[in-house]
Amino acid sequence: MESFIKLLLNNKLWAAEKVSQNPNYFQNLAKTQTPETLWIGCSDSRVPANEVIGAQPGEVFVHRNVANLVVHTDINMLSVLQFAVEELKVKDVIVCGHYGCGGVKASLGHKHLGILNKWLRNIKDVYRLHEVEFAGNLTEEQRVNKLVELNVKEQVTNLAKTSIIQKAWKYTDGPHLHGWVYGLEDGILKQVFDMPPGTAIDPIYVYEDL
Repeated sequence: MESFIKLLLNNKLWAAEKVSQNPNYFQNLAKTQTPETLWIGCSDSRVPANEVIGAQPGEVFVHRNVANLVVHTDINMLSVLQFAVEELKVKDVIVCGHYGCGGVKASLGHKHLGILNKWLRNIKDVYRLHEVEFAGNLTEEQRVNKLVELNVKEQVTNLAKTSIIQKAWKYTDGPHLHGWVYGLEDGILKQVFDMPPGTAIDPIYVYEDL
């Protein structure tokens, strides 16, 4: 059986199970979405946002890309962020990386990977900013996982640098920004960084005329 056929069959089984539990499940879900959380995660297939936090459809608004980056020129990510913050009024924004991330590992190397190099350069910049923290006899796994955590912290900070978040912080009481890392080997989420609404950032990034 071709893989895509299996996916379609699985979908029918899943939908039938939901309806058997609640005949109005999809009718109710179709009416509106009121998620309280925006999840910015890695595209890695082993880190499905809803499943790792036990959330149901409609509970989490999700954006994913390679190595969970918040890039100031990424119109896709910024559009998701603006909609989540200004229209859905999410209370929390989570940037979630994962240990053993292939994108982070590739950023520590020097192999030419085509257009992917342009994306991974953002992680190389994180390494450069924190290079002193990699001094000492670290294994490759330790280097990758340290950079995974530092990358999450930098991406959360990048969120706070956006006018979208700063405007929300100025006129509302949210959202709260979180940095988490998921363990592939144990399925546990680790909190590595946190920015409550109104957290001070370097003045050079502050917009005063919002």
